[in-house]
Amino acid sequence: MQLIIFTGVQAAGKSSFYLLNLAHSHLRINLDMLKTRHRENMIFEACLASKTKTVIDNTNPTKADRARYIQRAKDAGFEVISYYFETDLNSTLERNSCREGKANIPEIGIRATYRKLEIPCYEEGFTEIFKIKIIANGEYSILAMSP
Repeated sequence: MQLIIFTGVQAAGKSSFYLLNLAHSHLRINLDMLKTRHRENMIFEACLASKTKTVIDNTNPTKADRARYIQRAKDAGFEVISYYFETDLNSTLERNSCREGKANIPEIGIRATYRKLEIPCYEEGFTEIFKIKIIANGEYSILAMSP
């Protein structure tokens, strides 16, 4: 049983990484798709109860944002892993400018998330933390972070 929590600003490559690497094995919970925390919580509780491998694909920029999932998952016997999507602001803004429609996030929103971003740490309760970086289109580097 495994819960993976993504952390990173909008347009950091989180959803693309999920589709390329985890869609075949993990259920994806994404607030953009579910629209409300109530719906998200219902799906999350169902994943815990059914022992389903799950990815939380939201920005989760702060420790408090991540804490809403960590202890509940650990109490249910899950291994909790962090995937931290490291990116610089300019690259993120450039990727976002290529998005169309609702996928394009207002720059002010990306900057606000970037300012409050807290890098995940083991003290939060993670079993493992990985730093993910986009190297090229569709390619990522994955680096395990030391405790």
